[in-house]
Amino acid sequence: LKMAKNALDWIALILVIIGGLNWGLVGLFSLNLVESVAGTGTAATVIYAIVGLSALYTIYLLFKD
Repeated sequence: LKMAKNALDWIALILVIIGGLNWGLVGLFSLNLVESVAGTGTAATVIYAIVGLSALYTIYLLFKD
């Protein structure tokens, strides 16, 4: 069953992919692009929170009819 994706679905999926790639870089090369771009302060915290919320939304996408 193929579902049409709206803009929010695409944004969430892209953010989850970016987050996964960032964690891959952390694991393989100890390179955290979020901290490289945003530092370690509030901006990085907001980015991590948005990516985390995107992950929760993609879980919802798995089960939505």
